[in-house]
Amino acid sequence: MAWPQTYLLFGQGLAFSAALAAVPIFMLLILLGVFRKPAWAAGLFGLGATFVLAIGAYHMPVVTAVSAAFHGAAFGLFPISWIVFWAIALFRVTEVTGKFEIIRHSISRLTPDPRLQALLIAFAFGAFLEGAAGFGTPVAIAATMLTGLGFPAFGASGICLLANTAPVAFGSIAIPLVTLAGTTGLPLDKLSAAVGGLCAPVSLILPAYLIIAMWGLRGMAGIWFPAVAAGVAFASVQFSVSNFIGPQLTDILSSLTAILTLIAVLRFWRPAKHDTSIYLPENAVMAAEIPEYSVGEAIYAWLPYGLLVVCVLLWGYKPVHALLDQASIAIHWPFLHNAVRRMPPIVARAAPYPAIFNLNWFAASGTSCMVATLLSAVCLKVGVLQLMRVLLSVVRTLLLPTATVTSVLAIAFLMNYCGATATLGLAFSATGVLFPFFSALLGWLGVFLTGSDTSSNALFGGLQVITAQRLHLDPILMAAANSAGGVMGKMISLQTIAVAAAATGLSVTDQSKLLRFTLKHSILLASVIGMLALLYVYVFHLRWS
Repeated sequence: MAWPQTYLLFGQGLAFSAALAAVPIFMLLILLGVFRKPAWAAGLFGLGATFVLAIGAYHMPVVTAVSAAFHGAAFGLFPISWIVFWAIALFRVTEVTGKFEIIRHSISRLTPDPRLQALLIAFAFGAFLEGAAGFGTPVAIAATMLTGLGFPAFGASGICLLANTAPVAFGSIAIPLVTLAGTTGLPLDKLSAAVGGLCAPVSLILPAYLIIAMWGLRGMAGIWFPAVAAGVAFASVQFSVSNFIGPQLTDILSSLTAILTLIAVLRFWRPAKHDTSIYLPENAVMAAEIPEYSVGEAIYAWLPYGLLVVCVLLWGYKPVHALLDQASIAIHWPFLHNAVRRMPPIVARAAPYPAIFNLNWFAASGTSCMVATLLSAVCLKVGVLQLMRVLLSVVRTLLLPTATVTSVLAIAFLMNYCGATATLGLAFSATGVLFPFFSALLGWLGVFLTGSDTSSNALFGGLQVITAQRLHLDPILMAAANSAGGVMGKMISLQTIAVAAAATGLSVTDQSKLLRFTLKHSILLASVIGMLALLYVYVFHLRWS
């Protein structure tokens, strides 16, 4: 007999229950932000607190609780850590062969200004990787590229986390929205249009926001035109494609437009005379130091990332993906699959909670990065022993970050299956006329807990629809607010911070500092999405249903 979830604890009301359910979250934030403990240690302490909550307060069977934690840890290893491993391995291959120096110089020749380099790599190229692969790939790849260009680890991590926001709702060939449509029964095209309407205004200002967040208002001096051009290019295409074509190609077409726009601007536009040296990282290459390389040498150096783009697109191509997916194994997680029942009002009627681990070795995004890495090693003439040394060095680099990722995912899965996340969701849904605003914050909370907009949509999509119908609101808009608000929680997810830390070699102290830095921006941007939802409901009276 499946164990039924309960959402009110010890016979008390929703406020008490939500406060108790939030204890593991507060513990993580306090350990990281106040006591500045290492992320892996905070994750393990948080996991211990979550076990006490699940077993002691929610009365979850011990075996089921342990199984849920192991399910989350397994997801942390694959596909999350699998992606990070090969992303860093690809960078190390270019590094040991000396090709990244040429890449670094070619970018510096295009623009020596680190602010424009950040826009090109973290915002535009990162959005392309998000649209094609997702699941941590853009943060891992873009952050390693920026550190290779001389950016400090903290700066590279902060820029990439802030940039990896607006594209996430349409990431990985629109998997978050496909999941949202599947769990809610709402039409995918209308969800796509509503999410585009919420995300495009943020995308419009995001390039300028990145610059101001990292360098202050003075950082906009001399580069306002390319920042505005990148925002307009990305946002206009994002809105148009999401509304009139569909979600699958939204990020890819938007990011390619932004990349081409930035390259064109940098090719033909000349900024006002301004001292950009104050923005340069310590190890940045000055224009006078840039050696001459032939076009052939530059293309050869960029070959690994060219192969990455080809592999990522190939893996996202439906016929190829379907072929690769034939070898996938769907594992019904022992002692957890359908061993828990979700109960109303989280779902319309009591239903078993599935727990399926998809072991898709060949179809996973990380495998496309692995293939690109191995092909790059062959093309760049990296010997077998040298490649093995590179891979071993990556393993050593990722030991503690992997412990962080697995413990945080274990917390998220355990909170999901014991009912704690649903208790927090019900607290948000009790906000009445302000629910459109808190609808976005509910998605934000879901991504913070799970590290994934896809998971947040699966977790809270049904609750959003049920609450919207109860309050006579547009269910499509509320479900869209869940997804759009959720992406702003990506930058504070410990899973994503661990990915950035692993990619850049961020110190323990800087990991805590990074959380404090991203938290304020995360809350602000999620609030912007919430305010847009309020405006759409009560001022513009927009409906998609």
